[in-house]
Amino acid sequence: MELIDYTMGDLLNKWAKEKPSHDFLVYPDRGLRFTYEEFNQRVDNLAKSFIEIGVKKGSKVGVWAKNVPDWLTVLFASAKVGGILVTVNTNYKSSEVEYIMKNADIHTMCIINGYRDSDYINMMYDLVPELKTTPRGELKSSKLPELKNVVYMGQEKYKGMYSTSELILMGSYLDSAKLKIAEQQVDKHDEVNMQYTSGTTGFPKGVMLTHHNILNNGLATGTFMEYTGDDKLLTCVPLFHCFGCVLALCAVLTHGATMVMVEDFDPLKVLASIHKERCTILYGVPTMFIAELAHPMFDMFDLTSLRTGIMAGAVCPIETMNQVMDKMHCKVISVYGLTESSPGMTATRVSDTVEARSTTVGTPFPHVDVKIFDPETGKECPTGVQGEICCKGYNVMKGYYKNPEATSEAIDCNGYLHSGDLGLKDENGYFHITGRIKEMIIRGGENIYPREIENFLYTIPKIQSVEVVGLPSPKYGEEVSAFIKIKSGETLTADEVKTFCRGNIARYKIPKYILFVEEFPMTASGKIQKFRLRDLGLESLEKDNIVII
Repeated sequence: MELIDYTMGDLLNKWAKEKPSHDFLVYPDRGLRFTYEEFNQRVDNLAKSFIEIGVKKGSKVGVWAKNVPDWLTVLFASAKVGGILVTVNTNYKSSEVEYIMKNADIHTMCIINGYRDSDYINMMYDLVPELKTTPRGELKSSKLPELKNVVYMGQEKYKGMYSTSELILMGSYLDSAKLKIAEQQVDKHDEVNMQYTSGTTGFPKGVMLTHHNILNNGLATGTFMEYTGDDKLLTCVPLFHCFGCVLALCAVLTHGATMVMVEDFDPLKVLASIHKERCTILYGVPTMFIAELAHPMFDMFDLTSLRTGIMAGAVCPIETMNQVMDKMHCKVISVYGLTESSPGMTATRVSDTVEARSTTVGTPFPHVDVKIFDPETGKECPTGVQGEICCKGYNVMKGYYKNPEATSEAIDCNGYLHSGDLGLKDENGYFHITGRIKEMIIRGGENIYPREIENFLYTIPKIQSVEVVGLPSPKYGEEVSAFIKIKSGETLTADEVKTFCRGNIARYKIPKYILFVEEFPMTASGKIQKFRLRDLGLESLEKDNIVII
């Protein structure tokens, strides 16, 4: 695979000329379709209006929305004028959004009306009360001095806000000369996207990603999956996360394929959309695939058009991956990485064996050097020896926004990005992720890796999902604790789980605390929040083997 030198705007322009009538973006439940030519014209119209309201090279354009149709319009319009799209988690509340808007120096904020129990419109008015009294184009916010515009992503009108529909209409009457000049000034190594890390330690940090970073990462993803221009990707993962914005969008864009979109994950909509559009590729985190497989209407849909997919974003249970390959006709691959690596650094291929795709995270992407380093000595680990997985290459972020100290902590003096994940490379060159350095459980001096125990517990037929964490112990330092979700209609006790473990795994690995849950605490991107599981377990430490319903 040769690296490409396009910007995002360049690629969209290319496909609009070469395959103008080919579908680029489809919303089956809305009956909405855009060809490459139609979508590119829509983007150009919004980009021209963005220039008129002051968006220019380096401007930060925030998006706080689920996967609505204008999400991608805003992304490409921002990219064409040299702006930097700042993605905002849909689950964020006012204080979190205020932090992101201040830290990122957002110039133009694009929002929908709300998500779940959050009213984005009123939250924005609370953050920026000047919106209700200031004419558009004259906004001056005391809290957010860099903010000049708020844009509603839709047709409705709100005081002080533009709407994407009126900006797109206005742009259709504007001359293209300014846009052409702006596009010529955009370089492949300019930042195009800034994503904030989850902030598990300290405040969230803005990861600066360039056109070169994410387009080549998408190209590599598509290459490993053998994408063609005829593929249709069902996208139900959030666009505000690298999984959606890079592994999905940029894989489609670099291969001239089609995105079939679900705005907010719903297993029934996913199954129906695959059936209706004859989708060939499906992405998701393990919890999404589990929900699809468990849906009572699963057998009503024809999924035989599927050929491959990605299960990533969290540890992939072997049993779940096998069921997806068997029942959903997907030769599922896994991609490993983190936001700071754009996000992929290794992946399995559709041509890999079932065992390799089920038990490893594959081999490095082309032009990416992946190594395992000893966290204590900094020396490279030999084959088969566990250490921290690190990478160097085109995919490494430009850095953390306004945070050189954190950048130097993440990227060493030799240019290697340190993941914080434990892994090893086997004799065949495949990488295995064994856990997080911070998630490693130390019990009485023994190092215990949660993934090993989780994979073992998944062999209990009655278990649908399981997560293993360490809980404090005055005697041993930490004790292994398993949080289990049982399959619908089944029953299971803590004693049964322990009996299953005895004689099959080392005694010190057998969970001391077994807790049953109805649901796992999740992030908006589908990852299980293990720190919240620890909080749940701490409430029950006085009793042994307590069952929480």
